[in-house]
Amino acid sequence: MDKQEAFNRYLSNSRTLFSRTARVTRRRRVIAATLVGMAVTIGAALCPAFAADEMVIRTMGPVSYVCGGIAADERAKLAAQEKNFNIGVLFTQGDGEYLSDVDVKMTLEGQPVANFKAGGPRCLIRAPEGSYNIEASYK
Repeated sequence: MDKQEAFNRYLSNSRTLFSRTARVTRRRRVIAATLVGMAVTIGAALCPAFAADEMVIRTMGPVSYVCGGIAADERAKLAAQEKNFNIGVLFTQGDGEYLSDVDVKMTLEGQPVANFKAGGPRCLIRAPEGSYNIEASYK
């Protein structure tokens, strides 16, 4: 059998590259790959949302802090952590409305010690002894 005969035999096969069966199989594979890709993308997008529910202690230089909201579960988590921190702040507007996403700048004797964005209205901060100036701005 020469090459031409083998090629003709390949083309006459029902599962060739251009047959209906091959097109359906390719379509199914593309759909399956798309669904798997979407599942991975959605899963990755949801991970930060679940991680945001956790209250994580962050460290910046000599300062550690944790911020949270006003929901009962977050208040309980913060209350359990209070004994480990020596500074506590609550961010509110003039009418008493709680604020989150507040930019916080801590200085000691005019030198910046920490800069962070508060993820909730309540923050607990652990810092070495000293007289700190805490400047908060909200936009």
